Amino acid sequence: MPNLEHPAYPAAALLHLESLVPCRESQVSMLLSIFGERQQFSFPSIFIYGHTSSGKTYVMQTLLNTLQLPHVFVNCVECFTSRLLLEEILIQLQSCSSETEPASPVPCDTFNDFVRLFKQALVSRKLQDQTLYIVLDRAEQLREMEANILPAFLRLQELTDSNVTVVLLSEIVWELFRPNVGCFDPLTLYFPDYSIGHLQKILSQNHPPEYTADFYAAYINILLGVFYMVCRDLKELRHLAVLNFSKYCEPVVRGEANERDTRKLWKNIEPHLKKAMQTVYLREISSSQWERLQHDDGEPGQLKGLSAHTHVELPYYSKFLLIAAYLASYNPVRTDKRFFLKHHGKIKKTNFMKKHEKTSNHLLGPKPFPLDRLLAILYSIVDNRVAPSANIFSQITSLVTLQLLSMVGQNDQLEGPRYKCTVSLDFIRAIAR
Repeated sequence: MPNLEHPAYPAAALLHLESLVPCRESQVSMLLSIFGERQQFSFPSIFIYGHTSSGKTYVMQTLLNTLQLPHVFVNCVECFTSRLLLEEILIQLQSCSSETEPASPVPCDTFNDFVRLFKQALVSRKLQDQTLYIVLDRAEQLREMEANILPAFLRLQELTDSNVTVVLLSEIVWELFRPNVGCFDPLTLYFPDYSIGHLQKILSQNHPPEYTADFYAAYINILLGVFYMVCRDLKELRHLAVLNFSKYCEPVVRGEANERDTRKLWKNIEPHLKKAMQTVYLREISSSQWERLQHDDGEPGQLKGLSAHTHVELPYYSKFLLIAAYLASYNPVRTDKRFFLKHHGKIKKTNFMKKHEKTSNHLLGPKPFPLDRLLAILYSIVDNRVAPSANIFSQITSLVTLQLLSMVGQNDQLEGPRYKCTVSLDFIRAIAR
């Protein structure tokens, strides 16, 4: 028995729509109830919100296209000014009907111009006898535009005296939209996150034709068991499923196991899924590079570009400043003469060591150092002569802003500022290379 039923739309179209939007039947049914029949006036504005990859954009596009409802779909990130947004709506509105050639776009500077041109377009395209849906994706960008844009869209049905519904899609709640002066509140609809059962059902639909559905469903179950706690983004999980499936099938291809030997298949895929855990969401290497890495059984660090978050591009002297700061934080002051002077004279050997110096300085953590010591070490490790210019001091401030250095205590005008180096030895090695 189909879950979607509506007397205004053909049963075959609703059945096809239901197959395209798995696990979102209740939200689609609610939207159909709000929309009503084609010629009926719908609610003036609808606000749909939910987390990333909860199906908001996909469900709206699929619903409008499958039922062939006249609509305009605009991404507010692409149309980042009010003029671009209003003109894009008018351009798409002109192409809603294929009976005549679309006219050239008319400049639209204000919302008053938009209302006038919008009413003309409805009449010329013969769309006034059915509901037109204007969908604004990433609607949170409207808050960055003029103050009248959002309230005007919420009352567009009243302003144009026409059958139009504005649908706002966003990842944030309506309370963060509402202007201080007040405005017409839209009808809100929440799209919850997909549960692990929903993700299992959706991802299992994409099984390759050369393998059975049960075999691919078992693979998806293993994949979700590894990644579900750290990643619930449907797009990312689908990418990971496609990327690692060939490795899961290797024992079957080589004839070492059949499709029901779940234990052997799990042992084969487990180390590769752990490698993939290191780069989830990062996309630091391409799919072809990752497949080559799996084929060669290499480590992720062998490929250039992987774990790039451990490396930061810095200006030339900022790299030397960071190295000097690390040396100043982890080396005692009494060793500076030995390490950084060419003619330091004789160093008196002694077995005397303080109790706290028997422990590794890396275990004790970074020690604070004054600015003059940092500059002295910098001058000794840089090959060419560096003048203490404003450029050098501004780069120190930038390193503090980037939290690669931290300022300790107050900036005393007598003693000068004191800093600590906050990066690890591996980071400094990468910079030093």
